[in-house]
Amino acid sequence: MNRPFLVGRFLPAHATGFGKLPKTPITKGAIPVETLEARFNERSVTYRKRNVQYLIFGQMGMLLALSMTIGAFNLRITLAGDANFVAPDQEIVQMEEMIQTAQIQKPPPPPRPPVPVEVPDDTTLDEADLDLDAFLDMEIASDIPPPPPAPAIEADDEEEIFMVVEQMPVIKGGLKQLYKYVEYPKIAQKTGIEGTVVVKLVVSPEGKPTQLEVIKSVHKVLDDAAVAGILQLEFEPARQRSRAVSVWISIPVVFDLK
Repeated sequence: MNRPFLVGRFLPAHATGFGKLPKTPITKGAIPVETLEARFNERSVTYRKRNVQYLIFGQMGMLLALSMTIGAFNLRITLAGDANFVAPDQEIVQMEEMIQTAQIQKPPPPPRPPVPVEVPDDTTLDEADLDLDAFLDMEIASDIPPPPPAPAIEADDEEEIFMVVEQMPVIKGGLKQLYKYVEYPKIAQKTGIEGTVVVKLVVSPEGKPTQLEVIKSVHKVLDDAAVAGILQLEFEPARQRSRAVSVWISIPVVFDLK
């Protein structure tokens, strides 16, 4: 079986050895230079075409990916209906300086009673002479000055108002109850006045708002509306050592046109 490896026809030659392909004459000798040059030229042309195709397809892929990215960023998503988002009630957290409360000093214990001393039985007391004939002289008695007037009873000190206590007061019904009482004045709505009014007040041991003071004002119309609404509130009173006490607090009232 003839297997010319150097000619480049190994497979056909191998197949002819088993009778599968007809035998073809094999050219002997070296390949001409013109033939090699023509083959190399064909390969170079094919290589250039493939490079051009790769370049075109790569640029097209880049343009397609870039256009899809830009389109995704410019895509606007809108809801089917009007979305009404209601913000949850926010709890008011007040950070104030802790003031040390006055310590109640207990009175000292009473002194111990003296130890009784035993008196001997043979001791006798001296008899005192009593003048039973003495009488009351009214003239001498009139010269005695009258007793001094009784000291006036001082009024109790005013009740202490705390800044921070163990249990701060809470609005009965929460902030929803506040905005039920606070009315947004129509004149402020028409003129576009809005903002946040902060009111400082004292909550009494009975849970009533007292001594209201506006510490952050927006307009007199909104200030009066905020004060009028807070005056209608009821509080769970503050407690210090399980006792209802008075305490200062601040309440912000928001007026928003949205």
